[in-house]
Amino acid sequence: VCRSNKSPWVCLTCSSVHCGRYVNGHAKKHYEDAQIPMTNHKKTEKQEKVQHTVCMDCSSYSTYCYRCDDFVVNDTKLGLVQKVREHLQNLENSAFTSDRHRKRKLLENSSLTSKLLKVNGSTTALCATGLRNLGNTCFMNAILQSLSNIQQFCCYFKELPAVELRNGKTAGRRTYHTRSQGDNNVSLVEEFRKTLCALWQGSQTAFSPESLFYVVWKIMPNFRGYQQQDAHEFMRYLLDHLHLELQGGFNGVSRSVILQENSNLSASNKCCINGASTVVTAIFGGILQNEVNCLICGTESRKFDPFLDLSLDIPSQFRNKRTKNQESGPMCTLRDCLRSFTDLEELDETELYMCHKCKKKQKSTKKFWIQKLPKVLCLHLKRFHWTAYLRNKVDTYVEFPLRGLDMKCYLLEPENSGPESCLYDLVAVVVHHGSGVGSGHYTAYAAHEGRWFHFNDSTVTLTDEETVGKAKAYILFYVERQARPGADKL
Repeated sequence: VCRSNKSPWVCLTCSSVHCGRYVNGHAKKHYEDAQIPMTNHKKTEKQEKVQHTVCMDCSSYSTYCYRCDDFVVNDTKLGLVQKVREHLQNLENSAFTSDRHRKRKLLENSSLTSKLLKVNGSTTALCATGLRNLGNTCFMNAILQSLSNIQQFCCYFKELPAVELRNGKTAGRRTYHTRSQGDNNVSLVEEFRKTLCALWQGSQTAFSPESLFYVVWKIMPNFRGYQQQDAHEFMRYLLDHLHLELQGGFNGVSRSVILQENSNLSASNKCCINGASTVVTAIFGGILQNEVNCLICGTESRKFDPFLDLSLDIPSQFRNKRTKNQESGPMCTLRDCLRSFTDLEELDETELYMCHKCKKKQKSTKKFWIQKLPKVLCLHLKRFHWTAYLRNKVDTYVEFPLRGLDMKCYLLEPENSGPESCLYDLVAVVVHHGSGVGSGHYTAYAAHEGRWFHFNDSTVTLTDEETVGKAKAYILFYVERQARPGADKL
């Protein structure tokens, strides 16, 4: 209908091929057009068979039922679905091999020419790879691209040995990720490793992270379906599940043992969250000190809380200022948000503190100190907040430094820190475009080998620091600066 060659879906009733829901949705329209009105009669068995409800993705070979609006995990008694898969795979591997090889060579040559950019007078290849949108998965793509540019974190996963999840008769065959597989048959770490390996290897076409997406569906039920999700929530779930899986044994070797053998991540840099340390806590892990003081008797309570990121409120006085140049008066800065987070505050009536000396809930004050800074400081700006019935977005522009963010003044014991140990440089920014958490679009900016790139799903473009600085940041990733002379402070 639309002559698109993207995301072909084949109807398993009539073998017609249409584009999937991620393109123009003609496969779904084919199903809708085939429906028989339910007025005044029951469907006969013959009518039931011509509903055109089940189709197959010709790329991933996963099967989908439009009536159930879900993936199909079972097969017919004769195994017809598997036969279709094998037939499609044979077509892919034989009849079109030489033709596709010829076309690929032509495509690579032309794409390579178009991806050659002039930087500082010399020609260089744009080696960044985009991630295909699988249906409102921009929230996942923006986080994956950001994490792929945190070098120490990314390198750890890319250097892990490949894990073969299949054995026996299924060895060597393509894996179909469906919900029928047991939890033991999927590995988030492995699919995450494969995705990171596919990025920054100079591929001329966007990578499709569908295998990782299906594993995410299996182990994180909150993210099933094709609705827009919150990128920060996804990042936390992803890091938490990677941390949990890395603690377990895998191929007879504990991931924590591998971590201990990595000289770059020494024991002194580890921050344990829910068990043994992993690369997640070694890179992102910090520690907060939470001080609560009873206003009646003066009793002080201290608690240490590990964190992987800090969620910062945008101060209320700045919430109506949407752009960098709008209105006069002071502009909201990242320092304002950090100060709001760490300043002394009096807890309201709904947050009364249980004082052990007074033996009852009392009015109190709370203050946060950072007891230990992480290697990578992840700052989440709270742009979404609940009103009476709606979750609204705070669209305020927050000015943030690209280099030299000084965190010393927020430390519990700043005198114990070296002159360079509290300085951070920006490595990635996640931006939410739109008005609501359940809608809009996510993109990411990230620095790679001294150049800034804009990642918008499949599209990757070279950009500049000025453009990055104007972004309305949602999540900021800062990397601890390595000690060097003459560094500029914020």
